[in-house]
Amino acid sequence: QVQLEESGGGLVQAGGSLRLSCAASGRTFSTYSMGWFRQAPGKERELGARISWTYTTTYYADSMKGRFTISRDNAQNTVYLQINSLTPEDTAVYYCHHNGGTQTYWGQGTQVTVSS
Repeated sequence: QVQLEESGGGLVQAGGSLRLSCAASGRTFSTYSMGWFRQAPGKERELGARISWTYTTTYYADSMKGRFTISRDNAQNTVYLQINSLTPEDTAVYYCHHNGGTQTYWGQGTQVTVSS
């Protein structure tokens, strides 16, 4: 089992920045990659960014290229998502995702609300 604890969401004005954190605990030795999905109101959950746990490989969805940066701290088993120049379209619940190869886990989600 892997437990994921997210933090860093909140209410921010357009143009502002946030850094989301997701700390993993439990059977983290099996981590293959971690990432961030988001689900906007009335829309499906979509993958935003992912980072390999062994290599420096990252992936960004088109909607997250440029303003989003995913990073990790292996020693702390933590993945981060830096979001700059926030717009109201970034309003969503952001979910941390852990890929252990044979099993995947989700965080409870953290709300990001961007006011115009």
